[in-house]
Amino acid sequence: MSMLSNLDLIRRVPLFSMLTAEQAQGIADSVVKRRFRRGELVVEQGRKSNALFILLNGRARVLTSDTRGREVILAVLEAGDYVGEMSLIDNEPHSATVRAEIQTDMLVLARADFARCLPENSTLSYAILRGLVKRLRNADRQIESLALLDVYGRVARTLLDMAEDVDGVKIIRHKVSRQDMAKVVGASREMVSRVMKDLEDRGVIETQENGSVVIKERLQND
Repeated sequence: MSMLSNLDLIRRVPLFSMLTAEQAQGIADSVVKRRFRRGELVVEQGRKSNALFILLNGRARVLTSDTRGREVILAVLEAGDYVGEMSLIDNEPHSATVRAEIQTDMLVLARADFARCLPENSTLSYAILRGLVKRLRNADRQIESLALLDVYGRVARTLLDMAEDVDGVKIIRHKVSRQDMAKVVGASREMVSRVMKDLEDRGVIETQENGSVVIKERLQND
């Protein structure tokens, strides 16, 4: 790796293949090289790193976990792949952890330098980028739920995601379709109905006459 210039390394990364010579040189002047040991965390779920990480070699796993320490592998990254862009675009914490599976060399691009590569945040293209990131985060969360939570947990998480805070009360304004809920949580309509009825019987949720749902107690979704 030390025999190649930053510009040489940039040119080998598919992410930067469409850059002009001037743009590529600007990125090359901004990145730093970093080596991660086997098992070392690159980014951590729930935290911000404020950088883009591009793999030059090696391998890393994208993981999500629950409060009990159970993990699900979302993806395996190899040379040319990158991570951290979602957090840089929407300024939210990482939705997953990335851990080096073997010794891995990366290029690291700081937030300010990454931002110079983005369109103006008032443009339609930037709004589309943020929309795509939101969808990706929701997809990661759905995969995590299906892999780590039972049906009760998945229903609880979905109800919380659907609810909005109104004067300190969490409420789902529209009618909650059991059939649609079943498709979201990956369970049968009958099972979802049983879970919802149990939550109502226990006073955790209350369905109003207009079909809206009030969450009266804290739902345990972990």
